[in-house]
Amino acid sequence: MLRILLILMLAWPSVGCWSQTPVPVESQASKGVVKLPLEARSVRFAVIGDSGTGDRAQYEVAQQMKEFYDKIKFDFVIMLGDNIYGSHTAKDFENKFETPYKPLLDDGVKFYASLGNHDDPNQEPLYKPFNMNGQRYYSFKRGDVGFFVLDSNYMDPAQLSWIDQSLGQSKARWKICYFHHPLFSNGKHHGSDVDLRARLLPIFERYGVNVVFSGHEHVYERMKPQDNIYFFVLGNSAQLMTHDFHTTKDMEKAFDSDRGFMVVEIAGDEMFYQTIARGGETIDSGEMERQGAK
Repeated sequence: MLRILLILMLAWPSVGCWSQTPVPVESQASKGVVKLPLEARSVRFAVIGDSGTGDRAQYEVAQQMKEFYDKIKFDFVIMLGDNIYGSHTAKDFENKFETPYKPLLDDGVKFYASLGNHDDPNQEPLYKPFNMNGQRYYSFKRGDVGFFVLDSNYMDPAQLSWIDQSLGQSKARWKICYFHHPLFSNGKHHGSDVDLRARLLPIFERYGVNVVFSGHEHVYERMKPQDNIYFFVLGNSAQLMTHDFHTTKDMEKAFDSDRGFMVVEIAGDEMFYQTIARGGETIDSGEMERQGAK
């Protein structure tokens, strides 16, 4: 009997970092389906976080991004940090960014990076494909949407002053901030960065920030609006932490069984979002109205 059990154990498929964890059965019917309305003159972008491993999972997510790009034609990708794990040689930038996203880069899709705790603040801001223009923090605008990209690794007085000024002077209808460390998260591994929240949230409230995207926790989570601001955590575009959540009343959607990315469309006062697993299944989607629109 012991011999038979040993044979069965050896024959059972092993599970490692190269395996693809199945997504929930109920999402299989959504595979490859676009949930965005694709309205004329809308702003469309993709979101990735904690992506720069250079392993198979990153490449599979990148392939799925290209398949959705062919249907959606998003204009750019925002990166929530940990863009390049490990060493930062030219070969690393090639294997962990240029090669997996080559089909998108060849189609003219731009990537706008923020810095995570695994990133090199001396090299990455100077890396042209990250469009940081040598800065740790910066802003850019697309249509009626202003994007404010922060360095949550080192929130010094100079950066806080820049955030206050930039948000205060912005005339954008939508104000979106993104950075690595989440202000709100139900993840067990890292969770909420309470100190960072104490510094940033009053500024976000003062100037009417609408949406905040962060990474760091290697999962996907959508929170109930906090202080009238929508918060998303997306840190599973290559890395993954399974069984990672504390369930709380503030959690609206959580996913920690596979890698993924987001696509977002903003049209007028509406924001549409869709979160997609690396197999193409939709794991979350919905619509949000800009705060104060009515």
